[in-house]
Amino acid sequence: MQMDADVEASSEIDEILQQIAELDKWREIFNSRGSELPQGYLKRPSEKIKSEEDSEDSSRPATSAHHVSAQNEQFTAPYSIPQTLTVSLSLGGQPLSPELAVSLRNILFGNTFHVFNYEWKKSFFKFREPFSEMAYALETERLGGACTIQMVVQGHIIKYLLFDQSVNSCTMRSMVTVGENEQRKALAAALSDILWTAGEEQTATVCLVTSERCFTPHMDYKLDNFTERLQIFTFKEKEDVRSFIWEHIQCFKEEGSHGIILFLYSLIFSRTIDKIRADFDCTTTHLLHLSLGNFVCRQALLNLLLTGHATPQVFNGTSLNDEQHKALHGVLTRSHVGYLLWNREQFNHAQLPLVGSMLKTPRLPIWVCNINGTYSVLFSPNRSLLSDWKMEHLFQLYFYNGYPTQLSTTMLTIDTHSHHWEAEHNDIQEYPEKKFPSVEMTIRTKWEGAVIDWNGTVPFF
Repeated sequence: MQMDADVEASSEIDEILQQIAELDKWREIFNSRGSELPQGYLKRPSEKIKSEEDSEDSSRPATSAHHVSAQNEQFTAPYSIPQTLTVSLSLGGQPLSPELAVSLRNILFGNTFHVFNYEWKKSFFKFREPFSEMAYALETERLGGACTIQMVVQGHIIKYLLFDQSVNSCTMRSMVTVGENEQRKALAAALSDILWTAGEEQTATVCLVTSERCFTPHMDYKLDNFTERLQIFTFKEKEDVRSFIWEHIQCFKEEGSHGIILFLYSLIFSRTIDKIRADFDCTTTHLLHLSLGNFVCRQALLNLLLTGHATPQVFNGTSLNDEQHKALHGVLTRSHVGYLLWNREQFNHAQLPLVGSMLKTPRLPIWVCNINGTYSVLFSPNRSLLSDWKMEHLFQLYFYNGYPTQLSTTMLTIDTHSHHWEAEHNDIQEYPEKKFPSVEMTIRTKWEGAVIDWNGTVPFF
């Protein structure tokens, strides 16, 4: 037991050192570039940067009431939620308790001294231009865990626009004739769908923020001036959840709202922390892990978003760990939105996990794709694609990678019936992944041997 504790402590120290090193690297880059920051980034005054580093990116816990008070005063505009995006205490929510805040921090990070960094805090659900070819699309972060959440929500937005409305709208036209009001409805439907599934279709929880702190943190809990202001609202009817989110949709889709974090908190409380821990197996103890200075989603969190259960594996059912002789928890139910995985490096080292049929063949033809560690979405407006095998001979899939540089949805024609995709490439049959785009390799994890036509688009990704 002592050895396990030492290993865990060593792992936490390594994560902290790695995070500090990454922050130092970015600080040097910003200092050296001065005003030459990337487009879309605002240069902040040096004194604000210092206070934010002290209060946000340090891993040291608060040590006194005076320190907590001083720390609270240092939170300024870049991390503050606008007053218009907070709710009144009279709205009737349950204030977050200090004990629940500690449990929330632990289930996310595995400790109470990590907090979300700037990349997470600035993330929200932002749509592309209404009534445009990309009106259905969310603009996602390029890297980090927020992108994972945004792209799963994107899949559910597509589900709503194509398959959930009363009028039969299963055409691409329904994706582009979307105004701002319809975007709000689609986002409210997508968020409530995911939360309701996590609550086993019996309950759902929504977290919003007030202007006042609900509690004073313990000394071993690092203040973030955000979580301490949560109000928790619980619902027993799905329509009530959707209506409530619709009424407060600005708290998730406006700049400065911390909308991605709010939704993540809502997801965790909808599933409940105890059930999430029961979903885990011996491979997973928390939902986020540190990678290159940013917190990214573990598979358990992705599965929680897709299926409502925080199981850490992608195969069907359960399996026995050969080394530890403990059960590994996979996917137990078929979800509405599926999952495909391709990673060139893992494939080259024979380490690519095999995704089970529960995720590969969802209820609807929509897939979140993890392609070399970045997230995108594939979908078809043909509801019968996965229920009629004849439809899978020749069909179209649409691809969106979440980047604002993608100005139109890419249409791919998939042919699974005519000839083998490698027939004309005998010289590279041994290493096909070196020749073909990763998007194609991802699709072939579902439709082996498919020939893929990009219809005039220059292959990318």
